[in-house]
Parts: sequence; C-alpha cells; structure tokens
Amino acid sequence: MAARTGTAHVVTTTRTYKDQVYRTHLLRRSYRENGKVKNETLGNLSHLPDELIEIIRRSLQGETFVPAASAFEITRSRPHGHVQAAGAAMAGLEMASLLASKPCRERDLVLAMIASRIAAPHTKLATTRWWHTTTLAEDFDVAQADEDDLYAAMDWLLARQDRIQKKLASRHLSAGALVLYDLSSSYFEGSSCPLAKLGYSRDGKKGLLQVNYGLLTDARGCPMAVSVHEGNVADSLTLLSEVQRLREDFGVQQLVMVGDRGMISSKAIEELRETEGVGWISALKSVSIRALLEQGHLQLGLFDERNLLELSSPDYPGERLVACRNPELARLRTHKREELLAATEANLQRIKARVDAGKLAGKDEIGLRVGKVVNQYKVAKHFELTIGEHAFTFARKHEAIAAEAALDGIYIIRTSVSAAQMDSADCVRNYKSLANVERAFRSLKTIDLKVRPIHHRTADRVRAHIFLCMLAYYVEWHMREAWRELMFADTDQIAKATRDPVAPATRSKTALTKAARHTLDDGTPVHSFSTLMAELATIVRNTCRTPQAGPEAPTFELLTNAQPLHLRALALVQNIKP
Repeated sequence: MAARTGTAHVVTTTRTYKDQVYRTHLLRRSYRENGKVKNETLGNLSHLPDELIEIIRRSLQGETFVPAASAFEITRSRPHGHVQAAGAAMAGLEMASLLASKPCRERDLVLAMIASRIAAPHTKLATTRWWHTTTLAEDFDVAQADEDDLYAAMDWLLARQDRIQKKLASRHLSAGALVLYDLSSSYFEGSSCPLAKLGYSRDGKKGLLQVNYGLLTDARGCPMAVSVHEGNVADSLTLLSEVQRLREDFGVQQLVMVGDRGMISSKAIEELRETEGVGWISALKSVSIRALLEQGHLQLGLFDERNLLELSSPDYPGERLVACRNPELARLRTHKREELLAATEANLQRIKARVDAGKLAGKDEIGLRVGKVVNQYKVAKHFELTIGEHAFTFARKHEAIAAEAALDGIYIIRTSVSAAQMDSADCVRNYKSLANVERAFRSLKTIDLKVRPIHHRTADRVRAHIFLCMLAYYVEWHMREAWRELMFADTDQIAKATRDPVAPATRSKTALTKAARHTLDDGTPVHSFSTLMAELATIVRNTCRTPQAGPEAPTFELLTNAQPLHLRALALVQNIKP
C-alpha cells in the first residue's frame, strides 16, 4: 500500500434547521491512496472564533503570521484628518486659483497659512513650528519655510488683495444684490503701528490701542472683502468708500447696502441718495422714534392687532419706515431697566447713608462721589438728584421712565428700497441679517481664527494679517455650512427665511432636539466646529519601519482607519463648491 501524503485545509459547511443557520468548520486532510483522492477529518474547529479560524485557513495556505510589534514599529505619528478636511474645502473652493493663476512659492505658503489658521491659529513663528507636528507642512510642501518666508508671503498676498476680492465679489454678488457691512475693532500689542489708535473698543479693552476693520459679506454672511482703518475712525466714515469700491472696483452697479443705525447715518444717507443704483436698509435711533410718536406719525394703538406696519413722515422723504413691536423684547427691556435702576439706587443709597451719618459733607465732595456711581449703569437720566452741603436726596423720574417704557420692544426700519422690490417683512429680515456679520466677527476674533491680539508693527503687515484671517474665515464659513447636519446649527433654512420677521427667533424642531439630546438621529454626538476638527485630528498618519532597523532603512506610512463620523464629515467638505 502506498504511503499517505496530502495537505490540510479547512472546510466550512452550512445547514439550516428550523429557521436556524448552523455553520461547521472542519480541519481536513486530502491525500491519495492507491491512485484515489480521499479526505480525512482531523478535528472539528466550530467552537473557535471566526477570526481564529480565518487565521488557521490562511496559515494552511502558506501565509506566515508574526506579532505586529515584530513586523514594524511606528517612528512618528502626526494628526492628519483636520488638515485633510481644510485642504479638501480649499480645493473645492479653488483657493489656489483664487490667489494666483500660476503656481508659486508664495501661493503655497499662503494656502498653508490659511489652513493652519483654520486648524490652530498661532503667531507666524509659532505656526512654522506647529505645522511640523501635523501633516500640514508635508502636504502643503512648506516644510522648509521659516518665519521670514511667511512675512514675505504676506507681503505678496497684500499686493494681490484687490484682485482676490474682485474675484470673490464676482462669485457671490449679482445686480441688485444685498450687501451687509459692519465695522469692528481688535486691540493691538505694541505701540509702533501707525494704524493703532485709541478709540471705541468693541473688545472691552479700554486704554489699549486698536485697529478697526470693516467686513463686506453677502446676505448669508459669506465674506467677500475686508478693509482696515485707524482705530479711532467712526463707523459711518468708512461706509461711502465701501460703496464706491463695490461700484467702481467690483463692478456692482445695482446693490442694497445693509448697515446698523450707527453705520448708515443721516449724513451718509444724504450722500447715498445722490448715488444712482444704491439702495440701503438701516434703522432709526430711539430719539427719532420718540419724535415720530410725539408728532403723531407713530400710533402705538396700531400694534394691538399686528406687530408690523408701514408709516411715513415728511422728515424722511422718499423713504419707507417699517415699524415693528416685539412683546418679548419689550418684557426683557423692562426687566433689564428695573434691574439697572435698582442697582443704581443701591449705590446712591450707600452715599446717602454716609451723608445722613455725617461721614460725608460738602457739595463738591458729595457730588464727586455721586458722579462716580450715578451713571455706572447708564440710567442717570432717570434720576432727580438734590445735593446740599450736608444733605443728599434722589428720586426716580417716573414720567421719563414711563415714556421710555412705552417704546420698549419697538424698532423702526428705514429704507430707500421700493415696496415692489422688497416687501415690509423682507426689509425687516434683511436688516436682521446683520447678525450674520456679527457672527463672522465673533469667529474671526475669538472662537476659531483669533485675529486678536495683533502683534504686527507695520500698517501693511496688519492689513495682510487681517486679510489672511478673512480668507481663512471664507473657507471656514463654507465648512460650517457643509457640516450643519453634524453640528448644533439649524438645517431648516427655508423656515428661517419665511418665519415671522418680528416674532422672537425660534429654532426648528430638529435643531431643538439636537440641542436637548446632544446627539444626532444615529446616536452620535453633536459637534461644534472646533470639536469636529479635533475629532478629525484623531485620523493620524503613522510613519513605520522594520524594528531595530538603522536610520537609513526605508519607511512606509500607515493612516488610521477612518470612523463613520470621519468619513461623513470628509465627504461633506469634499462636496463644497465656490
């Protein structure tokens, strides 16, 4: 009889019994005996896990398995996913061709600075060190760049600012488009920049030098252009130059400017009236609303059955006035006023107690102490003060308080846009869209891009820095829009555009559910922009090599397996279009 020879293998059979599926794994050997092929069962493997059975099957087929630590070692790990997301968004927005039509070193550096500003804003020196801890330096081909290279690239960028902003305007503005404009400020570190001046600080940093910058966006809040001004320039003085730029430089002859009551002043309106093709939407100040009430043009009884109405006044020729009353806003203002009045009374009462006790005397001394506290909460106009050599009394001006309270919750939109072009409700909605610019400033200044504090010393470097931050926000704005479904943002934009413009803003049911549960429909966490970027950063690029190999040994790279959230977020930004 011939000797038995053959090979071992795993045979898997499946059978169904009473709607139950049973799978059997047998270790078998095939051999020849007297010229015939026969099979022998060596053991039943069905009790083993499927993963182990697969290893046995592949081992019998000739594969060799060794412990992972013996196969290769990881010599370096760099976060990659957040860089990949920013790069994908920038590619979809065609940022490279937006900056320059031909490749160059400066363009690569600016693209890298934009991406790093989105991922982790730092000073220029810190940026050249930070991006080596991620895959950004390698992917954007800027590994050899130093701080001086970045400054040179900023100078190159500033020289191209006008052309870049014209391209952005052509992307997002058409004839008759709505343009939002507002001015903000950021404090300055240092004292040598000619733009740095003392002015009205929107950062609450009194006594620090600052620079002002105006942002132009479309109706959605997508940024298109930024201008930098000295820190003490008034809001309204910057408006007309922006209108001129839109018409002459960007070629937008028909447009509607939207600005707050401090931006579009009466003087600016007089000049806008003489500019053909330019409409505007703003709002009246409280003193002007009171004048309309006293003249009888505004009748509060008309708000009993509606919250929005149009009126006219000879003081505003050729303009439409849209009066609105928000009861919820009225309640909030009444409550706030009472809190401020009570707090001021408490301060004044302490001074009165000292005067009554003889611890404080003299008109000048008492007046000095009172002056320090009476307008701390901006309600001095509502108090009647009587100061003597040895006496001090105060009382509320109830009639003045009641007159102010009568206008609580009432605001009036003023516009030159005709009713045929824009109805009353849309006028109010479009004015309220200024919140989109305020949201842009919050992101630029504090939340993500951190334009402040400004460290640059020359005016051009400050302008280049702020323009670079604007470009980074342009990319981030599109990323936020693409990721709405993954974040706390409201995805029901149609309802937002058609809801009652005067009533308090309400979020959709879907957005409220996300906010309450902090989870999406699939049970995964809801994210903010920063936490989603941090989540993507857990996708890591590992550099690997053979264990104990010399420094010249070849390496290979292995990327972390993307999780479902990663794949979903990356797919969304890859669909971004300009």
